[in-house]
Amino acid sequence: MKYDYDLFVIGAGSGGVRASRMASSFGAKVAVCEDRQLGGTCVNVGCVPKKLYVYASEYSEHFQQSKGFGWQSGPTPFDWATLRNNKTTEISRLNGIYDGILDNANVEIIKGRGKIIDQHTIEVSGRKYTTERILIAVGGWPFIPDFPGKEHAITSNEVFDLDSFPKRTIVVGGGYIAVEFAGIFNGLNSQVTQLYRGDLFLRGFDDEVRHFAAEEISKKGVDLRFNTDVQSIEKQADGSLKVTINDGSTIIADAVLYATGRKPKLDNLGLENVNIELTDSGYIKANNHFQTSEDSIFALGDVTGGMELTPVALEEGMTLAHGLYNNGSWKIDYSNIATTVFCQPNIGTVGMTEEQAKSEYPNLVKYRSSFRAMKHTISGSQERTLMKLLVDGDTDKVVGVHMVGADAGEIMQGIAIAIKAGATKADFDATIGIHPTAAEEFVTMRTPVTE
Repeated sequence: MKYDYDLFVIGAGSGGVRASRMASSFGAKVAVCEDRQLGGTCVNVGCVPKKLYVYASEYSEHFQQSKGFGWQSGPTPFDWATLRNNKTTEISRLNGIYDGILDNANVEIIKGRGKIIDQHTIEVSGRKYTTERILIAVGGWPFIPDFPGKEHAITSNEVFDLDSFPKRTIVVGGGYIAVEFAGIFNGLNSQVTQLYRGDLFLRGFDDEVRHFAAEEISKKGVDLRFNTDVQSIEKQADGSLKVTINDGSTIIADAVLYATGRKPKLDNLGLENVNIELTDSGYIKANNHFQTSEDSIFALGDVTGGMELTPVALEEGMTLAHGLYNNGSWKIDYSNIATTVFCQPNIGTVGMTEEQAKSEYPNLVKYRSSFRAMKHTISGSQERTLMKLLVDGDTDKVVGVHMVGADAGEIMQGIAIAIKAGATKADFDATIGIHPTAAEEFVTMRTPVTE
């Protein structure tokens, strides 16, 4: 049978765009549909605008700390509209770049939400298209649980484009998105309270890192409240929000941001028309070739419930295209993927947490350094940096590296290459450091810690 396309991709986010253009470069006839902006979550309401807002939020500390270095400056008011509008301009530029990338790759872009009609048919805006294969790359969507007044809360989809800047902000959640936005609004001089129903935020990260980050974030003025959850939100006559929490107390805020998780964006996708199995958590089940229980339908990225990171979706999209249309390998190594939380100070990590490493390596050796960075001996800041190496004492192999401190993400990318290459502690010790940097601490730690 002759189809309109070899591959029809639903979703033009990171994974969908990469799979589309690579498949086309290998000779496939490809279309991609998207009902929002090109680039998906990352470009439009995720990592890109978030990082721009992180940059913006760091200036308040820079201004304050500059006085110790001889810079005399008066009050520095912040204008939310300037940041918001400049961000919008930059995102529009990136949307255009994505449009150009797909166009140059001869991928047809179809505007609208794709709905699966059967194993080889997609409907977009009332028009049907046939295709040999379908790729679902629709990503995730923010989730707010049900409670009285939930309609007054916002998510990461809306937070970048608020009409006015909230002077009092409540962030609900304990994942990296919640932690990052608490830091952003705190740095922009909003009064921030972060509520999390668990004992300590950033579940899944190294415990020592989590405790250290909580101390540093609290120092900067974020009011962290653990074992706390929202019971209700009531809008007041003056437009403010009265938030009642589970101990019966109330907090008045101008905005309540819910960052309590994301769910796969499966609404109106037409899954009822095909036999696609879902996991218990509601994600699409896919094998290691990204194939669903329908042989002609594939899925990758956040919609499959794996590591919800843009570079992972990109790698999956590349691998799928190579596997289907270039006789390439389907193998992806998901181990030792470095990641960063852009809180303040940053968290950077690669490899195992201490808890994971202890369970796998009975002779685990830990090296740790905690210090006040050189800059802050003059800046006046009390911020401290944490670095730790986890080493298998039997093989000397470094199995985990963690950092809380300025530029942790930039530093950890280089460390990740070493870990991927199987570096040992002896390799770290034999590496001459760059002085004076914080990063050199990773190659000068010589004495194990026992606790």
